[in-house]
Amino acid sequence: MRTPHIRSLAISLAVTTALTITAGGGATAFAAPTAPGVTAPAANIAFQPVVDAARTAALAHSSATGVGKDDTLSATDVLLDTNGKQHVRFIRSHRGLPVLGGDLVIHLDARSAYLGVTQALRHQVEVPGSGAKLTAAQAQAKAAATAKGSAGTAQLVVDARAGRSALAYQIQVTNSSTTEAGARTVVVDAATGAVLSNTPANDSFLSPGVQAKLRKSGQKLSPAIGTASPAPFASSAASGFPASATGTGSSLFVGSVQLTTTQTAKSAFTLKDPSRGNTETRDAGNKELQQFSGGKAFTSTTNRWGTGSAGNRATAAVDAEYGITSTLDFYKKTLGRNGIKNDGAGAHALVHFGSNVGNAFWSSDCGCMLYGDGDGRTFAQPLVVLDVTGHELTHGVVDATAKLQPTRVDADDNQFGEPGALNESLADIFGTAVEFATNNPNNPPNYLMGEKLGLQQKFLRRLDKPSLDKLEGTVDYWSTASYDTEVHAGSGVSSHAFYLLAEGSGQKTINGVAYDSPTYDGSTVAGIGRDKAIAIFYRALTRYMVSTTDFHDARTATLSAAADLYGASSTEYTTVDKAWAAVNVTAANAPSQN
Repeated sequence: MRTPHIRSLAISLAVTTALTITAGGGATAFAAPTAPGVTAPAANIAFQPVVDAARTAALAHSSATGVGKDDTLSATDVLLDTNGKQHVRFIRSHRGLPVLGGDLVIHLDARSAYLGVTQALRHQVEVPGSGAKLTAAQAQAKAAATAKGSAGTAQLVVDARAGRSALAYQIQVTNSSTTEAGARTVVVDAATGAVLSNTPANDSFLSPGVQAKLRKSGQKLSPAIGTASPAPFASSAASGFPASATGTGSSLFVGSVQLTTTQTAKSAFTLKDPSRGNTETRDAGNKELQQFSGGKAFTSTTNRWGTGSAGNRATAAVDAEYGITSTLDFYKKTLGRNGIKNDGAGAHALVHFGSNVGNAFWSSDCGCMLYGDGDGRTFAQPLVVLDVTGHELTHGVVDATAKLQPTRVDADDNQFGEPGALNESLADIFGTAVEFATNNPNNPPNYLMGEKLGLQQKFLRRLDKPSLDKLEGTVDYWSTASYDTEVHAGSGVSSHAFYLLAEGSGQKTINGVAYDSPTYDGSTVAGIGRDKAIAIFYRALTRYMVSTTDFHDARTATLSAAADLYGASSTEYTTVDKAWAAVNVTAANAPSQN
């Protein structure tokens, strides 16, 4: 995919060390990956003045930012635009306690003057002074009983989500029998003992609802397996070890692929890519491992990997490694993002995760992809498809930036609410973008999600007319019901807006797939092209979205991004507005802010 020509390319500066901003705080180092067409500052340049200016602005404009005198701000990201505009993303502590739902982004001009704020919390935090009535041990016991697993340390936090300001304990629970990947995060009110939230720690590709529906229907998926033979062995000659080598793999879904591996001896190779931050795939041994280090490295004496059959344990690893490196390449080459956290580090994957697991996950705790082998009933193959990997790794990017969260989770682990739906939508948007950027003829790019899974409706979701997905009941347009719609179903609103922005309304055929995208208001939208649409949505995510961003906030975020990149009077800006109006998201029907 070509990088779009834009008016204001940006340098993304990822924090390399923990940074707490307090009065008199010292300088902190940031690493600065180079965005396309921009010469970035050298790595480890201190940007403390920018962060200090943002902190000062947050306090000076407390009525707008909600930052009070008892709050401490910790910077997690600093982004400098070539026109001088500055964006500092903060998480917040209140009286030394982490604030859930307290994240914000301060926007400054080239002279560090305050321009505005994007915040999850629109009021100051006020915690009752009575303190915790539950002990940490009691909170752990509550969490363990609720999640039916082993409770870790109970950390005191302030839960400021959903309009609350409650003193609470946050507990990580492992080996939970109530979730597919075994890990949950439980938040318990420290005063009443009430469970404020109980959510899976990992983002799953398939929701519990859609899994249950498939199993009830008796549908057995028949994935489109690749058939190409491995290419001839081709390893780089090395004078010393370890060294980078070029190997080949025979995958399940995309046939033969080239893989960059690590040569450790004359006839010894490891499935680890040193050219992409040591991205590596390991074998979980059909255990629900919580740490990547527990996996077994894939090794070879020939630098050939897999056989194209799931019976060979390395075959799924080929798909996983290929999908991850393709996703990393997309983010770096197209958007200048160097790694999931933009810190240059590679990504990890564990294949053969668990027993009879018919799903794939992004684990923020592990910092890796988890791939099950299928449940032996509905899902007969590992979910190592390219767009699944692009989708799930994008959850990692969202987790490293806006941290979009669902507003509630039901007893069956189905998630609801617009911020969670936006998270799923962005994962679909960039998952399809990975396909277009990779452009593998064995996996032709399209605006369909999960088309290789073998579903009867031929895809899981699609962006042009989301309501063609009858399995999840995905919607085309926004309505007040979107406030509490299951996140995969609700994702259609912003996915549809993206498609209209990129490709426009009406009929179109791309790579042999026919699309016919409707509009809510009967309008005609002329697309601006996929490259520009991706640039706008990515900029909106990294600069103008926070954990509570809903669809109307996303409209504002993408308008701001379009104005930054192309100008507020540009065709691109007006098309963003038209695309959102075409899915019934307008300034006129925006909910009132609390």
